[in-house]
Amino acid sequence: MTDRTVDNRLGSYLRARRELVSPGSVGLRDSGDRRVPGLRREEVALLAGISADYYLRLERGRDRHPSAQVLDALARVLQLDDVEREYLHGLAEPAPRRRRRVRPERVPDRLHQLLAGLQLPAFVEGRAFDVLAANALALALSPRLRPGMNRLRSLLLDPEEQAFHEDWEQAAAGIVAALRRSIGDDLDDPRFVELVGELSLSSERFRSLWARQDVRSLDGGTTTVHHPVVGELRLHRDKLPVDDVILVVYYPDAGSESEERMRLLAALAEAGGAGPAVDAGEHSRRNLHPGGIGAA
Repeated sequence: MTDRTVDNRLGSYLRARRELVSPGSVGLRDSGDRRVPGLRREEVALLAGISADYYLRLERGRDRHPSAQVLDALARVLQLDDVEREYLHGLAEPAPRRRRRVRPERVPDRLHQLLAGLQLPAFVEGRAFDVLAANALALALSPRLRPGMNRLRSLLLDPEEQAFHEDWEQAAAGIVAALRRSIGDDLDDPRFVELVGELSLSSERFRSLWARQDVRSLDGGTTTVHHPVVGELRLHRDKLPVDDVILVVYYPDAGSESEERMRLLAALAEAGGAGPAVDAGEHSRRNLHPGGIGAA
């Protein structure tokens, strides 16, 4: 995140998104002589019903407060979904910046009790996808869910994650887009700056995904993973905010083959003497190692 990008986040976002829209998808003919991908500035302006000069001012940061009607028109042309549209409006009307005191992310005692009692893989993560706590079944599902690890870092830098996920590309794209929404206006948060900086240097895939400026919600979903012992598992994922952290729970469909394999995994974990839920506390924000189930 360079100073120039931070200073003109609206223009940077508009430019990145128009490069992803094909002319044919908005009813324009593609003559094949385009030097850059996506739509030209004047095409976006024409389709949005604004002047080309005004749109140029928006992209170059000379006008950073367009009306809601203009933003909605641009969102339509750029084919933004509801989450992306909300993000676009937020860039044009940022909340007043206040210096926020960074506090260590801590897991409430009641969550430790819940993790210990759940008969499903469950863990607690922070806003930057640092694993803060996990129960024994989560560690049996993936040893890379151990507290102190970062799920985004492991997904992009740990080769084992590509074999673990049935669709690693989709998982990587989803969690990078979720990180952008999680960051929001906290551009000076040391944890985000550290993580984005590290991955920008070490992962070509992260650089390409980050440049797209995709934004997605932090909701749950369904993922398929390939466990090295019990085989393929199709699991639903729910993410529940608790105070300043997120509780993540994985579970299979009732009566499914994945449920049978999850029972086997639980039995193996118990036979192996896996301990209770563990907590990395503040250590998890400072000592990050590769690992973690990657789908956001």
